[in-house]
Amino acid sequence: MLVVRIMLAKSHWSVTVTLLIVCIVLVGAAAQDSVVQRRQQMENNNSLVADDLNRAVKEKKFAEIEDKCNAIQENMKQVLDLFPRGSLAKNSRAKPEIWAKWAEFAKLPANVTKAAQELAAAAKAGDEASIEVKFKALGQACKACHTNFRAPKPKTGEVFH
Repeated sequence: MLVVRIMLAKSHWSVTVTLLIVCIVLVGAAAQDSVVQRRQQMENNNSLVADDLNRAVKEKKFAEIEDKCNAIQENMKQVLDLFPRGSLAKNSRAKPEIWAKWAEFAKLPANVTKAAQELAAAAKAGDEASIEVKFKALGQACKACHTNFRAPKPKTGEVFH
């Protein structure tokens, strides 16, 4: 009887440990999916802001340019939090270079923020010539990240990575 109880206790312990491991793995996978979803939401948001900003620049809507630059600055505050170590996923366009070159990557949101601030200031001043220059500079700041740290969009029917 004692042997049976010991065997049952060991069996329950094994099951408990196995369930705990499964739960940890599932929570980790869910957290990673959550990070990827947040990144995708931000990418979609940034694309909409970029489209609106491009239109506002063409139409010389200075107040809207300022607003869109403020939105970009707010988004940049979140970027680094969206790329925690180990969050590389199959359904993400994030390249492994983000983590391999973290110090370089970590500087880029500040560069975009600065460019957005400068464009907003030019818009506030109504300086059309400066707006053109600052708008191009903002595009280059964005491109610096996208070129080095983001994979191209998959073609129709293609799967990420």
